[in-house]
Amino acid sequence: MARLIYSAIASLDGYTADASGSFEWAAPDAEVHGFVNDLEREAGTYLYGRRMYETMAVWETMDVSDEPEPIRDYAQIWRAADKVVYSRTLAEPATPRTRIEREFDPAAVLGMKAAAGRDLTIGGPKLAAHALRAGIVDECRLFLCPVSVGGGARALPDGLRVDLELAGEHRFASGVVYLRYRLAQSR
Repeated sequence: MARLIYSAIASLDGYTADASGSFEWAAPDAEVHGFVNDLEREAGTYLYGRRMYETMAVWETMDVSDEPEPIRDYAQIWRAADKVVYSRTLAEPATPRTRIEREFDPAAVLGMKAAAGRDLTIGGPKLAAHALRAGIVDECRLFLCPVSVGGGARALPDGLRVDLELAGEHRFASGVVYLRYRLAQSR
């Protein structure tokens, strides 16, 4: 069975975006970007909420010919993956290999996991909160940036206890730390 993996780049105090909605401080350098690419290569399907999908859709049409290798590589990885967007308002997808679901249904996601030949990732803290609360996330991968932003969008939901088992870690020259956890509650 494929795994459902939640990945997030967050500040040390646990936010994916600051109080103004900015996440520029989270832009990965070449070393981190290459590491992320190697992880993303394992995934066959990305699950997104509308806002995260609209942020990520730029990878479909962005001209990367003059960009560094990690950016060119990521564009290829993103374009090759299937996407499922959970939105009540998005009329149709703006990218190929994309379908829209109106409601997040944990049972349907479990069905996708059972049928998938490659892992699924879930992007965006709001959608991930639904999956975490449903107990269907198998791994949590956090990239902690050496910055404290003081508020904004939390990477992990408030009011939810989840027991975690450290399964991997990596330190980068930039001060970013990668932490990979297995979730004890996953089914």
